[in-house]
Amino acid sequence: MVYHFDEEISRRGTHSIKWEFLFPNGRPQYGDHADPKYGRERILPMWVADMDFQGPPEMIEALVQRARHGIFGYSLAGDSYYEAVLGWMARRYGRSVPREWLVITPGVVPAINMLIQALVQPGEKVLVQRPVYYPFFAAIENNGAQIVSNSLVLENGRYRMDFDDLATKTADPTVTMAILCSPHNPVGRVWTPEELEQFGHICRANNVLIISDEIHCDLIYDGHTFTPFDRVSPDFAANSIICTAPSKTFNIAGLKTSNLIIPQAEWRHRLARVMARHGLLGSNAFGLVATEAAYNHGEAWLTAVMAYIQANYRFMADYLATHLPQLRPIPPEGTYLVWVDCRALGLDAAARKELFMGQARVFLDEGELFGPEGEGFERFNIACPRAILVEALERIKTAVAQLAIGHKNPETS
Repeated sequence: MVYHFDEEISRRGTHSIKWEFLFPNGRPQYGDHADPKYGRERILPMWVADMDFQGPPEMIEALVQRARHGIFGYSLAGDSYYEAVLGWMARRYGRSVPREWLVITPGVVPAINMLIQALVQPGEKVLVQRPVYYPFFAAIENNGAQIVSNSLVLENGRYRMDFDDLATKTADPTVTMAILCSPHNPVGRVWTPEELEQFGHICRANNVLIISDEIHCDLIYDGHTFTPFDRVSPDFAANSIICTAPSKTFNIAGLKTSNLIIPQAEWRHRLARVMARHGLLGSNAFGLVATEAAYNHGEAWLTAVMAYIQANYRFMADYLATHLPQLRPIPPEGTYLVWVDCRALGLDAAARKELFMGQARVFLDEGELFGPEGEGFERFNIACPRAILVEALERIKTAVAQLAIGHKNPETS
């Protein structure tokens, strides 16, 4: 089947956070700033992690058929849903998960918030590996816990874990949970079995429960293999909660459906109590349909979309090397996000935002959002038609050239 990833599909009128909202002073502001009618002045959004591609046709057709039914009452997952999810896990990752271990939640971020509420006492600490997906920070602090970072180390253009620091941090008895981002967002690492084994042994030895966020696990580049954390060792499976979702894989984040693997009955009971306190009963009717159809019929589409994303990255890397050597991408091993080192520009956070957003009109996620370790970096979402990527890079090239002229002639800037 031919998929039309090169086609720009307007997202106006769909309440798209990515395309229809800006966030001045951190508050959402609705507008048409990304409308093509503005030409070179329109904003190109390459920040939030959703794709600009339509999902698998079989999934779309299943949603259309469900919509035609016309009744959208309360919904729960049935046998066919569990068979689809567990079948995907078994086929792709060799997982054999008992059905009762699977807990459906309205997204991975809400799930992590609720897991902290359920399993971490106020004042205890949750370990993360910055620079890392910034909603983790709010999930920890908004639920009465404290952040401790086992920061990643950038070495020869690739990030690695600091296991000595991990051992020191987890030896603190108030560190009771660690969030493993696997694959890692934003740096794009796909952790090796050896890295996961060392991480797991250190946490296990210090009685630290691991929450493994594996939401990007299906988005893996050629030459790399994703290893599920719970498949490394039975001991790790017993000491972890795995967070999965079809949302990034098939571009259905708005359907608010995720699937957690929770082996311990007590942890499931605690989470269930928290969900009940929040009145979270049932599931999104369309989320159930989309997940089932995507997992049953979406593998060919996934193969095609990853080939397109990898081609986008190759184009981006070549373009930057040729035209913008001040911007150095960290080669991604997974996800459709590219972490770019912009420190050679010599700009502080405000000046970089003015360059990219104000001058180039390209909306990115600033590295500082991911923790102080991200200072000087930007995160690009390249799951977009090639033409948008090309235009964004050309605009940035022009803006950087103007910046260089301004530096040479400060009296004219």
